[in-house]
Amino acid sequence: MALASPRVETTLLMNRTYQVEFAMGLELTTHLKSLKCRALQLCGSTVEAEDLLQDTVERALRFQRGYEPGTNLRAWLNRILTTVFISKKRRSTRERNALARLNADPCAWVRPEPSPEVTSVSPRVKCAVDCLPRKFRDVVWLVDVGDMSYKDAAEQLSVPVGTVMSRLHRGRRQLAATLSANESSVVEPARAA
Repeated sequence: MALASPRVETTLLMNRTYQVEFAMGLELTTHLKSLKCRALQLCGSTVEAEDLLQDTVERALRFQRGYEPGTNLRAWLNRILTTVFISKKRRSTRERNALARLNADPCAWVRPEPSPEVTSVSPRVKCAVDCLPRKFRDVVWLVDVGDMSYKDAAEQLSVPVGTVMSRLHRGRRQLAATLSANESSVVEPARAA
């Protein structure tokens, strides 16, 4: 028996694929009435049920390669319908909650989440910050402890933003070096025997 050329085999495979897809599409149409009834039960509204049915059919056709011919197509379609319904309800709930927050506070979308406030620093850190040169200490204190933006700190110190960034970088580096030096020089007290 002679082997078919790769082009012929590809054509045959494509024809079989289209035949399976066409057959699935025909079989799918026989289940539309029961799917519509189920969608209406879930949604309660004809318009929403029709949208749900359309999304279900679209998803079934898009993912028809996931269907195994010879298995229960109706169950597969009902599973897709239920999954699409649940996804839509979750999305609707998220959107409703977001709109409720926006109605309560119109600036909620543009305002960043508040960062936790630093109410105090340990005496060791305060001592290390106080040991920094004044130009670095002021920037570290305003930005890191006072939670100011670079721009606000620059305005308060009457320096450019780039200077704040540079001083903050060098101040943090010196602070880290001071804290690590202090940490290594701390000796644990001897245990009583």
